[in-house]
Amino acid sequence: MYLLVPNEVLLACPVCGSPNLHDKLHVQDKSVSQETFIIQQCLACGFQFTNPRPDAASIGKYYESDAYVSHNSAAQGMVNRVYKAARYFTVRRKVALIKRLNGGRQGHLLDYGCGTGHFLAGAKKAGWQVTGLEPNDRARHDAAARVSQPILETSALAKLATGSFDVITLWHVLEHVHALHDTLNQLISKLKPSGKLLIAVPNAESLDAQHYRQNWAAYDVPRHLYHFAPAPMQRLLASHGLRLIQTLPLVLDAYYISMLSERHLAPERAGGPLAMLKAGYKSNQYAAQHGGQYSSLLYVAERADAGR
Repeated sequence: MYLLVPNEVLLACPVCGSPNLHDKLHVQDKSVSQETFIIQQCLACGFQFTNPRPDAASIGKYYESDAYVSHNSAAQGMVNRVYKAARYFTVRRKVALIKRLNGGRQGHLLDYGCGTGHFLAGAKKAGWQVTGLEPNDRARHDAAARVSQPILETSALAKLATGSFDVITLWHVLEHVHALHDTLNQLISKLKPSGKLLIAVPNAESLDAQHYRQNWAAYDVPRHLYHFAPAPMQRLLASHGLRLIQTLPLVLDAYYISMLSERHLAPERAGGPLAMLKAGYKSNQYAAQHGGQYSSLLYVAERADAGR
């Protein structure tokens, strides 16, 4: 199925502004449209991004799949069953993490791009005052029922009170956001002076990204507009007056992404569960020995002037 939608072309790197770009990979959207998209890389800072890309008004068509588990809690199949099983454990870890980062106490939490609301529900149950923003209608309604409170559209971000949140989280969300800099500016303005911004994204410099190349499921074009790595991410955060205080591994992602990537391979190359487990294990082992280049990373940042 090919989707003819308006595209937009970026003429410069979204992170450093350099116009020196080159085509790195051609990647097929194997989830929805079967179209092929170009991933470009900035020759100045190394940042990778999908270019051209569907514009913000049109990209919703590329999310129209019942298998897209982030927007549909009823999604079925082996991959989604694994995702849901892992989510049970990761939600508890996430809630414990934000409490630790907030000095061992509950506070006010904003989850931007909250999906179907499982993390929000876990945080609320643990005593947090929670606010969720989500652009997808189905996911937003699902989350509202799960959290037992209204979930807002992402456009409501501008109306939230300045300096009102102890923690703001984006769990695999920033790679989807067209208005990258405007959104970061608005999110930062909603943080309390000592608040923490948590951004979880795939790492395009991980071993599993190198292994699967154009079949790496975390490229997820065109839904993933940006393909982050530690150095460009740190540069992006610094450009917004943020200080990176911690980078944490998301070790389960290596197995989940490898499982999805194996499904993208041609039948004669694809392996079974053993191949997925081997790829995930090797990726995590490599990361442990090579500067923490895990399949996905969680960046924890605060204002550079925090505490002054």
